[in-house]
Amino acid sequence: MARASPENSSLTAGAGLLITGPEAPAAQFLCTHGAGAGMQTAFLETIAALLTEREIRTLRFEFAYMAARREGGSRKPPPKAERLVDEYRAPVASVPKGAPLLIGGKSMGGRVASMIAGDLFTRGQVAGLVCLGYPFHPPKEPDQLRTAHLENLDCPALIIQGERDPFGTRAEVEAMQLSSAIRFHWADDGDHDLGPRGSSGFTRRGNLASAADRIAEFARSLA
Repeated sequence: MARASPENSSLTAGAGLLITGPEAPAAQFLCTHGAGAGMQTAFLETIAALLTEREIRTLRFEFAYMAARREGGSRKPPPKAERLVDEYRAPVASVPKGAPLLIGGKSMGGRVASMIAGDLFTRGQVAGLVCLGYPFHPPKEPDQLRTAHLENLDCPALIIQGERDPFGTRAEVEAMQLSSAIRFHWADDGDHDLGPRGSSGFTRRGNLASAADRIAEFARSLA
């Protein structure tokens, strides 16, 4: 299987897509970042490399506010997720046709994708949704839920969540009323970046590899 490396990662300037993975993938994953860091974090680089090993091409992009930061602009807070929806729609049309397309992202990026997943699925533009650490609520504010649109979601979805994620622990999430179209993979003792505590017996690398396995299985089930 192809392995991610500088040689098989490329930036498509016109679409602003950082593409990692095989030329003939089994599936494609359009992915964006969380609120505070861009598309080339260690977390997303590792996920892209692991998915490459599983024959999935990852296409990363940045919202305009984050791209401006990269170019030396001001570090303004990110816009509200609702204001980023149209920005997420734009690169969907730039993804090469062929392999089934999953959309999603890390934290806020996955939340934005989840807001348009149902519509794009109905239109036949995407096969599914993958969220890496969904922000079900702000940390320490469990009553401020961001789940209304997930209660009736009809797009097949996979949420990869750390068991002790401060944005939604396993105990909290399993008590929520969410669509039956949503599947979960729980990272053992994982935090918001799926990292476990040192005393847990688990490792971040192992949790990320398991997440990549689950994404690949999810993609194959949709195909």
